Amino acid sequence: MRVFIILALTLVCWFMPVVKPGLSNLPHISALAAKISPETALSRLFTNSEIQVNWFASSFLSQISLAQIEQILQGITATLGQYQRVNPSGDQYLLTFEQGTVPTRIVLNSSGQITGLLFEPPQITAVDLDSLPTAFAELPGDASLLMLKDGVEMASFHADEPLAVGSAFKLLILQALQQQIGAGEHRWEEILRVQDAYRSLPSGRLQDWPTSTPLTLQSMATMMISESDNTATDHLLTLVGRDAVETLTERNRPFLSTREAFILKDPKNQQLLERYRQATERERYGILTAIADLPLPGVTIFNGGPLALDVEWFMNGRELCGAIAGVADLPPMQVNPGLANPASWQRIAFKGGSEPGVENLTTALRDEDGHDYCVVATWNNPDGIDELKLSSFYGSALSSLKAE
Repeated sequence: MRVFIILALTLVCWFMPVVKPGLSNLPHISALAAKISPETALSRLFTNSEIQVNWFASSFLSQISLAQIEQILQGITATLGQYQRVNPSGDQYLLTFEQGTVPTRIVLNSSGQITGLLFEPPQITAVDLDSLPTAFAELPGDASLLMLKDGVEMASFHADEPLAVGSAFKLLILQALQQQIGAGEHRWEEILRVQDAYRSLPSGRLQDWPTSTPLTLQSMATMMISESDNTATDHLLTLVGRDAVETLTERNRPFLSTREAFILKDPKNQQLLERYRQATERERYGILTAIADLPLPGVTIFNGGPLALDVEWFMNGRELCGAIAGVADLPPMQVNPGLANPASWQRIAFKGGSEPGVENLTTALRDEDGHDYCVVATWNNPDGIDELKLSSFYGSALSSLKAE
């Protein structure tokens, strides 16, 4: 659900490790670093046997440890292979590895120490489509892949297997909202006010906004999709009605709000969770009504790893392709392109989802010739997800489309 953990990632996904303290106002690279060049500062991160504390400003290390930085760097090389070179690229830099590149931003202080560092999503070297299913088959846990061109299958692995998809379920809420607007029940310009009863945990920002703050339905829908805002999601789910969304998915009943999912996952509510697990579908609706007034847990409950992965939203690859195709042209879908390069496509619609142990990436694309593609990748693993590995596989899939 992307909200379950606070990650240093940029895509709300997106899914590349980011180290970014001090990046609120990036200066132009030409103004940086009197004592060391940005290229040298970046190169030595990947060529020295170990990183040094004096390479970083104290303000930077107050927000992320050397061990965490080392873990990110090792994850990049483990996925993309050996570091090769760095080159300026506009107002940033392009790190080149054996199997792809990583657009990177860096800020140095007057002493040449790193005060800001941002690794953006990788640009993976295109691979043979036939090799992708094998790569997904080797992932621990359960994984699936589906790639379609104009509705015809290009590559797949367990594409019909329902897996937990995190915030990708929000596509169904947007679809139900679109249907009701089309039927004249609502308008995109309609105002919805923030209510305490529907506050949830991040991701997103709306959980911190004042009660009764007015937003249009389009604004809330855009926050739900582009930022994966859970509070916006629960407001819209309440507006369209749980039953309206359930008509779009036979499997997810009751169709949980994010707030309900958090409460059920809270280790303090273990007895409640067990009762919910053993209840009939009808009884579950009653349990959800009864827990409406229970408090939300803190986000730190997910620091220990995956929790109750059966309390989720389950869809297979074909269902996700159908869901995103139905809303791909809507403005809320045009804000966050995910891992796809906007310069390479006429239209990109993206929604991802995650929580510890769950990751999904779903993209609908249209090329300059009018061909429509859908690429869905999902990975469930109770022992945890390597987000960089999945994003690299997914980036390879997207690159292969442009190479075909």
